Amino acid sequence: MASRRPYVGGNWKMNLDRNGAVALCRDLAQETLTLDAIQIAIFPAFVHLDAAHATLALAKSNVMLGAQDVYPEPDGAFTGEISIAMVQDFGANHVLVGHSERRHVIGEPEPLIRQKTRALIEAGMTCVLCIGETLDQRESGDTNAINESQLRSALRNLTIDDPQRLVIAYEPVWAIGTGRTATPDDAQDAHKHIRAVLADLFDENTANAIRIIYGGSVKPDNAAELFSQPDIDGGLIGGASLKPNDFLSICTAAQETSRAEGVST
Repeated sequence: MASRRPYVGGNWKMNLDRNGAVALCRDLAQETLTLDAIQIAIFPAFVHLDAAHATLALAKSNVMLGAQDVYPEPDGAFTGEISIAMVQDFGANHVLVGHSERRHVIGEPEPLIRQKTRALIEAGMTCVLCIGETLDQRESGDTNAINESQLRSALRNLTIDDPQRLVIAYEPVWAIGTGRTATPDDAQDAHKHIRAVLADLFDENTANAIRIIYGGSVKPDNAAELFSQPDIDGGLIGGASLKPNDFLSICTAAQETSRAEGVST
């Protein structure tokens, strides 16, 4: 993990009502106070960002707030979309881009993902760029090719002044919400290749500073083994992020891995 600070994100997707979101924020704010060696972010639904921000601020929590998506234009006739400035109004400074559900369920194209990535980086936000292959692509031996293609498309001609503002989330589509997980060795192989592509796109120092996290049925019983791999810098957590005890266990695993490897805070 070198000197990279682990990153654990909780993607709540389209779940919870307002009261549930507030209760979960309260639990996490209290239980994560001692987890100072890692960066934690949560991604509630848009309609709960204000309540989540107020709850975290009241608790003086170190948990960061993020949005699940954003539109790249600053304003205009884009019915139903949310701008970067709008999510910033609610204290969100992290945004997911290119999640597999946006790509494969909503049908979001690569050029739009590239526009979103660039707009967030230029706005000084933290962009969590999601990439990953489908089951058919994996079985065809195309994992690295798909990851590289998605990376190069999203990051084309992009300048990164602060590598901490870009997080790459490798999420094999076949492992999201299925209970199936890439083995630690398989995940490490994918992450190592991703870092090599980043070095080619930018430079080796930048690539070594960018955090690459794993997503896909990460749970308390497999988190430590995944996070102990040299190129896995944390996780993007789906279903388990809605369960305070499970999410806390995963965050604790990231913290313990960080401490064991001497990562500075």
